[in-house]
Amino acid sequence: MSVHSLHPVGSSDPVHRAKVHLAASLRMAVSDELEEGIDNHFTVKVPGREGQYLVLPFGLHWSEARASDMIVFDEEGRTLEGHGVVELSAQCIHAPLHRISGANVVLHTHQHWAMALNMLQDNRLLSASQTAAFFDGQIAYDDHYQGLASSVTEGERLAACLGDKPILFMKNHGVVVVGETVAQAYRRMYKLERVCRAQVMALATGQAIEVLSPEVIARVNTPSSHDRHPRAERERMFFEARMRVLDRDLPGYAD
Repeated sequence: MSVHSLHPVGSSDPVHRAKVHLAASLRMAVSDELEEGIDNHFTVKVPGREGQYLVLPFGLHWSEARASDMIVFDEEGRTLEGHGVVELSAQCIHAPLHRISGANVVLHTHQHWAMALNMLQDNRLLSASQTAAFFDGQIAYDDHYQGLASSVTEGERLAACLGDKPILFMKNHGVVVVGETVAQAYRRMYKLERVCRAQVMALATGQAIEVLSPEVIARVNTPSSHDRHPRAERERMFFEARMRVLDRDLPGYAD
């Protein structure tokens, strides 16, 4: 298969494609140690339908996620299509975030290294590496954990914290990453965990961290006129490569 070819998802239907990508991202999260079994949630807006979202029904492990498992729920937490129940926090956090931010994809995890950073009083991500520099100005911060999300007002509060940023650091809680596509959001989350891990490991040395200058950060974030792979294409290629790995190591997500 050419690295430039689209990964087959079994259908040109955008709803089915969204289900396949959602199932694939959940399995990837297991491989990348971003998941907590059946807890936390990834959601995708149903293409062409306002106020309706795809989610894995609560109780299924992320490693067994399949496209056919996905259910459709609404802002009230009602299951409109499929079989299963929407866990309360999926309704209370994800539905308002979709509605207010306009994001097609909302990923929420308690992934280990981002959580470790968010347990610190100073949880700001430092632009101290090339990869970290790509996150400069992309992260919003919620510094006031409010407890378990049991009403949509919590999701609305988180959406206000997120603003126009694609990433929300939730102190003492976890992270939210949003995106236009599953590929975009998942790649952000994947890269984010690795820069959080690097920063926590650097902090553990007890030595001062060298932060990049604003001028260098700006250069890192300015695409070269000679770049053969724009950001959107990198996101697509990354996600398709990861799906090929799943096809080899953990097949069945597209069922």
